[in-house]
Amino acid sequence: MARTTGKLTDTGIKSSGLKTGRHSDGGGLYLNVAAAGSKSWVFMWTIGGKRREMGMGAYPEIGLARARKMAAEYREAVAEGRDPIAERVEAQAASSEPTFGECCDQLIASMSSSWRNEKHRAQWKMTLEVYAKPIREKRVSAIDTNDVLKVLNPIWTKKAETASRLRGRIENVLDFAKAKGWRTGENPALWRGHLKNVLPPRQKLTRGHHAAMSYDQVPALMVALRKSEGLSARMLELTILTAARSGETREAVWPEFDLDKAVWTIPAKRMKAAKEHRVPLSGRAVKILRELHEVRTDNLVFPGNQRGEPAEGVKPLSVMAMDMLLRRMKQDVTVHGFRSAFRDWAGEETNFPREVAEQALAHHVGDAVERAYRRGDALEKRRQLMEAWASYLAPAGEGMVVQLQHKRANS
Repeated sequence: MARTTGKLTDTGIKSSGLKTGRHSDGGGLYLNVAAAGSKSWVFMWTIGGKRREMGMGAYPEIGLARARKMAAEYREAVAEGRDPIAERVEAQAASSEPTFGECCDQLIASMSSSWRNEKHRAQWKMTLEVYAKPIREKRVSAIDTNDVLKVLNPIWTKKAETASRLRGRIENVLDFAKAKGWRTGENPALWRGHLKNVLPPRQKLTRGHHAAMSYDQVPALMVALRKSEGLSARMLELTILTAARSGETREAVWPEFDLDKAVWTIPAKRMKAAKEHRVPLSGRAVKILRELHEVRTDNLVFPGNQRGEPAEGVKPLSVMAMDMLLRRMKQDVTVHGFRSAFRDWAGEETNFPREVAEQALAHHVGDAVERAYRRGDALEKRRQLMEAWASYLAPAGEGMVVQLQHKRANS
């Protein structure tokens, strides 16, 4: 195989008479000409008495000028004791490494099938997209403690529960990246022994994990909701009026409602306790439902814009619809927290028995023996309670008659 030395020229490289073999341009740069006529660049150098070489790419994709520039960079690396091949491998690995945001998406995609419901997935996606936005474009291997604090500090005391969950999710994402080989070392989102030393202890919620609005603030919210014409506003208003769980309202279908008898019967398969639950509907709740029934286009009471598989039809309104509505209204509370507000109101502002309020929330009351003897669901007693709740939430004057009657009945 022929090997020539001396400076190469563009004209000479393009000529058809260039022989098979390696043609030196000097400084370790060679043009390799294959028997079939294809051309490629090679850089060669000696270290510790051993010759090494690395391919640089094909000609004409890499022209003479660019090849000389690349060779100059490789010579500089060799002179400084660096290994051009090792550096290229590292650079290629870095280019295939995902950003933090891409890593978040991959983790959610891989784990969502094991999560309990769609809302759980949506909450992960929302917090890691909205609150972690400042670091989503950064390579996941480069995320450090300062990056994590940049995300957490603005909400650590203002939105304690959200911030705590977000920290845990960031920790999971970085653990996922480490398992994939994209990170090494300690996890900068670790709480114990790390962030615990730089962030103040978070204030725990007084009611489980659901930030609740004080019941005396709910009437003002209901006034604002009535001014909104959006479907999510009607869904949230009905959820508050019935003290239902968000999923119970969101997935409601018209056959569950008897508007003449003002009763909503939620089947066992949709209840947390797997037991059918009858909900007495207040006058305001019936009014909302009648208005929605007049313009219905689907079996769902609150249909969304997305469609599932052909057999599934229209999907319900988004699992985050009510949460996003509250966020737009600048309310840092959860939908589930309104059940807590209802229970506090019933306990502190009415004389209804505790059992009636608990049944309104579809909670188990008493032990198994006691429940066996209490075969009814106190529907009519609960109807009085829900009418009183609706009256309390009504705009000034509108619910006064019901409220006064309720107070006299329980005085």
